[in-house]
Amino acid sequence: MGNLTRDPELRYTPSGMAVCTLGLAINRKWYDKSTGEKKEDVCFVDVTVWGKTGENCAEYLAKGSQVLIEGRLHFRTWESDGQKRSKLDVVAENVQFMSKRPETDRSEAGKKEAPVEVPGMDEEQIPF
Repeated sequence: MGNLTRDPELRYTPSGMAVCTLGLAINRKWYDKSTGEKKEDVCFVDVTVWGKTGENCAEYLAKGSQVLIEGRLHFRTWESDGQKRSKLDVVAENVQFMSKRPETDRSEAGKKEAPVEVPGMDEEQIPF
């Protein structure tokens, strides 16, 4: 479980399969018994979500959203600039949205109206 570090990125394979990539920050807090000091550590994990689940992630999640990811580890290796590189990431099999949908567009009903001033009227004269 963690929070998204960036907005989900949705792409499609040439065959039309959706693939969404997420950046996840996982925080861990603990007390060091030897010093009694509170410590904190953050682990950053890249997550790949396929198919309809990936499309849902792109539609309903945004940077900062809290999610619970279940999946499998995937180890990749490649060569770049003559050097061998490798990366361990997660291929999601289940994604649970833990926070509410972000507000991207506010409806008129949700906005508060500014108070109306009536010239020549004192607050004590208002009947309600």
